[in-house]
Amino acid sequence: MVNISEVTAAPSPDLLTPDNCAVLFIDHQPQMFFGTGSGDRTAIINSTVGLAKAAKAFDVPVVLSTVAAESFSGPILPQLAEVFPDQKIIDRTTMNAWEDPAFVEAVKATGRKKLVLAGLWTEVCIVLPALSALAQDYEVYVVTDASGGVSPQAHEHAVQRMIQGGAVPVTWVQVLLELQRDWARGETYMSVMDVVKEHAGAYGLGVVYAQAVIGAHAVG
Repeated sequence: MVNISEVTAAPSPDLLTPDNCAVLFIDHQPQMFFGTGSGDRTAIINSTVGLAKAAKAFDVPVVLSTVAAESFSGPILPQLAEVFPDQKIIDRTTMNAWEDPAFVEAVKATGRKKLVLAGLWTEVCIVLPALSALAQDYEVYVVTDASGGVSPQAHEHAVQRMIQGGAVPVTWVQVLLELQRDWARGETYMSVMDVVKEHAGAYGLGVVYAQAVIGAHAVG
């Protein structure tokens, strides 16, 4: 039962903030995109880059990882690498990134408990580290529109498996706006609007319209 006297205007500790999460990008590589059939690959690329720019706008730590980059899968998505030009990319042989010591050490170095995951393929390279991190008491959020599987069923079943394991499905715009959360936060307002206009489709066009008609600081 709710104790009205204890109700305050305060956010839930379950919410993502710039200070409590890290974003992990796993295997956004050409060969992996070639095999992705769960959704439009251009849309997945757009969502991935939008998520990356969201993390950068709020100075959220990120981990970039590839699998067999030089022998099979190719380099990390160029648009993703461009957002973090100085970021070390951890290349692995393991399908499960959580079985790679360098990857896990990079995650630990962020000092964050909430992990936001995105990558290819959902049913292998996301579900395996997601369940592994959950088993070690991390909180896991899976960005479903910045991830993809070899088929709609593979992607959806993987998402359901992660939900059953305790992961939370989110979208990249949800992450962006959860990090902002208050339009009065002027230090990140314009950066958020720039990301929305570039990557959020019709929502972005709405912002362009509002800023043109109402003014540059029209609330998103």
